[in-house]
Amino acid sequence: MQNSELQEISSALRAARISKEPIDPPTKTWASLDPDGAFEVQKVTVKNAVGQDGDRVVGYKLGNIAKVMQDAFGLDQPDDGFLLASTFIFEGTTLSLKDFIKPYVELEPAFMLKGPLKGPNVTVADVINAIDYAIPAIEIIDSRVRDWAIDLPDTLADNGSTGAVILGGTPRRLTDLTLSNTRGTIRFNDREVMSGNTKNVLGNPLSAVAWLANKLAR
Repeated sequence: MQNSELQEISSALRAARISKEPIDPPTKTWASLDPDGAFEVQKVTVKNAVGQDGDRVVGYKLGNIAKVMQDAFGLDQPDDGFLLASTFIFEGTTLSLKDFIKPYVELEPAFMLKGPLKGPNVTVADVINAIDYAIPAIEIIDSRVRDWAIDLPDTLADNGSTGAVILGGTPRRLTDLTLSNTRGTIRFNDREVMSGNTKNVLGNPLSAVAWLANKLAR
């Protein structure tokens, strides 16, 4: 794709994010948009967020980690995106639906690093040595595409449909956890409405972190 097209897609998604007015799928408006081009749109979006808005890149995210999600998009691996400081919300903060378009909630494990973790050839052992602590997180996903009518390039261009991230208040050392089999639940009015297990994250979330570190090094 031409750089001008990448800028156009990024600008359209940015306008939707600000106005809370969703747009048609970018793959419909820009028929040549493919996964590689979508990742380039991500880079344009992040560059503009940092350069124009004074935002900061503070982390990275993985999406479509579970096999059922990969099957839905016809993938054989996860996809990834950037986490900006502006997307983080303090635990206990009251949120308003008007700040989102059509949000959904996901449970996620989050990891804070105490040292650099740079591929290629990162192993799970390297990940363990680099992690300071783990913390539970809630990700609010929110597509800028109307009615979530997305193909893979649409969600990639939209930075993995990231809306907001809320970190839990209790950091835990890896030695205190069994990340190959840790269950998480979301309750609403004392009723369980969602559950998940870390074993669905490539068998162990640490493997997912290694995958991401190596992916970023390509």
